[in-house]
Amino acid sequence: MIDGIEWRVSGRLVDYAEALAFMEQRAAAIRLGTEPECIWLLEHPPLFTAGTSADPAELFNPQAFPVFEAGRGGRYTYHGPGQRVGYVMLDLEKRGKDIRCFVHALEGWMIDTLAELGVEAHRAPGRIGIWVGEGPGEKKIGALGVRVKRWVTLHGFALNVAPDLSHFGGIVPCGIAEYGVTSLADLGKQIPMKGVDAALERSFPVYLKALELKCKES
Repeated sequence: MIDGIEWRVSGRLVDYAEALAFMEQRAAAIRLGTEPECIWLLEHPPLFTAGTSADPAELFNPQAFPVFEAGRGGRYTYHGPGQRVGYVMLDLEKRGKDIRCFVHALEGWMIDTLAELGVEAHRAPGRIGIWVGEGPGEKKIGALGVRVKRWVTLHGFALNVAPDLSHFGGIVPCGIAEYGVTSLADLGKQIPMKGVDAALERSFPVYLKALELKCKES
């Protein structure tokens, strides 16, 4: 537990349907006050998820990976081994009813974590996600997609640690065709998943503080 929030880390590949079922159950329990808020770090087997704005023309899927309706915002996203997925189940009723602030703070958590790992990352105006590099060489290293149900958050982020980047060729990632996708390994950072998790945990208190200060004031 971190500040009363359950911190879960799965050492196996978690089936996507299992993850969706857990999030729905936990979000309902958080709303009822019967279970604590939760951060769940995991990896999925190779798959694509379709957000509520997904365009079928952006799904090519030559390797026939399973495709799941996610229920979150956004378009198509890839998940697979070597990618750290973080599902964030927090109660915005007590942390500030501001979804934009929540997303901004989530982006900041990813950026701070990458900084801990020696990678300078940034937001890009008009483009969802977390980016590295500049100009024509700018690439996406992290994705976000969230859903809020009765002021409890579901879904969260995906950080590319060392996935098979060729798998992203099955979609137009998040509907952005002009820019490529990268990972920590692609940038020469050979960091084990446990090292990424440790950096996420170190940056987590700053993320919570951003929610408490900015969201409650807005």
